[in-house]
Amino acid sequence: MKKSSTLTTETFTDLVDLIRQTHQELAAQANKAVNFSLTLRNWLIGLHIAEYEHAGQDRADYGMALLAKLSVELRQKQVPRCDERELRRYRQFYQTYPQIRESLTPELASRIPRLTNSGVADSRIQTAPPESPAISGKTLISQLSFTHIAELLRLDNPQQRAFYEVECLQGNWSVRELKRQIGSLYFERSGLSHNKAKLAELANQSAEQNTQLNIRDPYIFEFLGLKPAEVMSESHLEQQLIDKLQNFLLELGHGFCFEARQKRILIGDEHFFVDLVFYHRILKCHVLVELKLERFSHENLGLLNTYVSWYRANMMTEGDNPPVGILLCTDKNHALAEYALAGMDNQLFVAKYQLELPTKEMLQNQLEHERRRLEDGT
Repeated sequence: MKKSSTLTTETFTDLVDLIRQTHQELAAQANKAVNFSLTLRNWLIGLHIAEYEHAGQDRADYGMALLAKLSVELRQKQVPRCDERELRRYRQFYQTYPQIRESLTPELASRIPRLTNSGVADSRIQTAPPESPAISGKTLISQLSFTHIAELLRLDNPQQRAFYEVECLQGNWSVRELKRQIGSLYFERSGLSHNKAKLAELANQSAEQNTQLNIRDPYIFEFLGLKPAEVMSESHLEQQLIDKLQNFLLELGHGFCFEARQKRILIGDEHFFVDLVFYHRILKCHVLVELKLERFSHENLGLLNTYVSWYRANMMTEGDNPPVGILLCTDKNHALAEYALAGMDNQLFVAKYQLELPTKEMLQNQLEHERRRLEDGT
């Protein structure tokens, strides 16, 4: 007997599959709805700023300091993601993608003037520039996250930006893949290629795709009022291991003082998250801990070294010693610990750290022990 294409609950396995399918479909819809609202919010903020700069009655009182003053006021009102740089990005978003207007609900659209009293279109209302691609505003904000759009806004060349919009939508690229393709000069290589279709096929063969809009996007979780620790764990096992490592370091009695978990730092225009941050009261320095459920790679150590360098440049105060990073890597059969001592030339400091911090062997043994215990369910 042929089974119906509609999933039924004839067996327990069917029931499990039906619930899983229902969850995945509706979670994806929820993520898209949140992203749509967030992106529309950012576009409207840009519109309001541009409108005020054009016709605000008291705009001359603020002049070049408008965005800085606006940022301060919005921060006091607890409006997230409205620092001066972001406000400038929202204004650019509005100016670059006027076609987003078509995605507004009737209620929102009614608040935006379309015509002057004379019936002539107001000159300050943006219209799509000639270079704009034939991609609707609704398609852009329903299929791309605002983090995608932020990357596209970095591109000054309209043709280049239009190229990556189309490729990103067709290839369903993740944000990381979009950045990789831009960095690999895909647009320029395509312009020089005699077989553009073959190049596109090769570019998308190993492309990292978006399976769904990810709620871990920094814009989205701030928009929802979530804390990084609530959304940033890579997996249940990693979350549990971080719990155990946090407790282990605090129980060592060597002066570790817990400071932050999933500590967000901004390097350039990109956000990063440090798994655990401690302040060591004996060494008088920050200790950054990163856990990776994979084999050791120099890329991971280099990233941790970047965090350490950032802390040294931005978080050290008078009397502090340079920060140190601890990278913990593990796979099914091996655990490894490495230290990152960015820019630390004084060997006396290095020796002092080695006396006060847990040894690599101690960290590796603890990590291996906890991983096996958690996987065995004991």
